[in-house]
Amino acid sequence: MFNHRPLSPLAAGVRRAIATVLLGALAACATAPTAPPSPASASVTRAPIRFLLTFDDGPAAASSDNPTVRVLDTLAHNPYQDGVKAVFFTQTRAWHGGGTAVGRQLIRREFDAGHLVAFHSATLFHSNHRFMSEADLDASLQNGVDDLTGITGVAPTLVRPPFWAYDAATLASYHRHGMQMLLTDLNANDGKIYGVNFSWHKRSNMLSHLAETRKRWAAGAMPEVDGATPVVVTFHDVNTYSSRHIEEYMAILLDVAKELDVPLAPQPFYTDRAALERAALASTVHAGDVRPQLPGLWNWLWQ
Repeated sequence: MFNHRPLSPLAAGVRRAIATVLLGALAACATAPTAPPSPASASVTRAPIRFLLTFDDGPAAASSDNPTVRVLDTLAHNPYQDGVKAVFFTQTRAWHGGGTAVGRQLIRREFDAGHLVAFHSATLFHSNHRFMSEADLDASLQNGVDDLTGITGVAPTLVRPPFWAYDAATLASYHRHGMQMLLTDLNANDGKIYGVNFSWHKRSNMLSHLAETRKRWAAGAMPEVDGATPVVVTFHDVNTYSSRHIEEYMAILLDVAKELDVPLAPQPFYTDRAALERAALASTVHAGDVRPQLPGLWNWLWQ
């Protein structure tokens, strides 16, 4: 992904140590909210936006009060738009999730409900793809493709790297296994799964991220698919706080779009898997030297 001058051994060691600590502490994709800029002029005519919801790290394996189940139920029935379809980036062999009977059943339920099942990892833990050898990564990716094909009957077309960590080599590996990489535009700041996993800044965080995304939308720098501009939003369906507040998050998304004067499509969320997949594929990163903004500190860590 990045073509910077190599770091000295000492600097590289320090950076790796910091990355290791932060990986354990943040657990995935946390983002610190910033004050939103003023809305841009509303005079620019662009395709209205449609929120493309995505969920990482699942499915959860809990036998009762399962957060993935709660997310699925909320997407199916809520006050804003019933039958919402999302992309689920699954961990197919996680010891506490996709690697269990409950997890595999939920992956199949996601697919049967019309959602798009995608790939996140095929290891016991949330392993960083950039820290794996080429052979180990290729084997892991093939395991994930085989797992999801075996459960759903369809090979995954999308991948999201754990910790947002990718480079040209990992991207090439994804492509060899028939998958395109999807990052995100908005992030719910819910990467903290255990411990203090709530957020006091749900609305301000989404407002800030959509304000930044609005600049690219107004500049015509985002894809238009089926008459709408996909805006990718990331949650974690294994986060119990997030699962309990998905309905509130949906309301927040609609509210901040109105505040920022960003027009919404008649259906502000996706309801069809094929349309969802077209929109997601149009938003993927194809080249290793492309450097989109990542949530939080990850841009600095992966330079």
